[in-house]
Amino acid sequence: MSKPGFVDGYLSYLLARASQRMSSEFHRVVESQGLSLMEWRVMASLSGKDTLSINALSDIVLAKQPTVTKLIGRMQAAGWVRRVDGTHDRRLSMVSLTPKGVRKVTPLLALAQEHEAQVLAGLGPQDIERLKQTLAHLIGEPAPDEP
Repeated sequence: MSKPGFVDGYLSYLLARASQRMSSEFHRVVESQGLSLMEWRVMASLSGKDTLSINALSDIVLAKQPTVTKLIGRMQAAGWVRRVDGTHDRRLSMVSLTPKGVRKVTPLLALAQEHEAQVLAGLGPQDIERLKQTLAHLIGEPAPDEP
C-alpha cells in the first residue's frame, strides 16, 4: 500500500477531480445533443429565470464577458435566446430563453439531473444536501434552498 501524497487530501485537487469526473461524462451527452459546453451552461443558467444580464451570465458560466457576448449573438441567431440590449452598454443586455431554447434545453436538464443522481448514488439525501450546502458556502453563495 502506497503512502498518500499531498494531493490525495488537498481540497482544491479533490474538487477539481470531482468536477472533471462529473463534467467529462456529461459533456459527451451535451455534445451529442448538438450543443457546445458553453451553450449548455448558458441555457441551463437561464432555465427557470426570466432574464439574466450578460455580466451575470459571465459570472455563472465562468467565462469572460466578451466571450459570452459573442456566444449570445450566435445563440440568438440560432433562435435559442432573446437579447434586449441596454440603452448605452451592451454588457447590460438582458438575455432570456426563447420557446425554441426551452425545447432544446429541457431534455438536457432532465438528463443532467439523472447524471447527478447516478454520480451521487452512494450518498444519502442528507449527505448530498450537506455537500451542496458546503460547496455553496465555499463559493460564497447561499445554498440552493436558501433565500
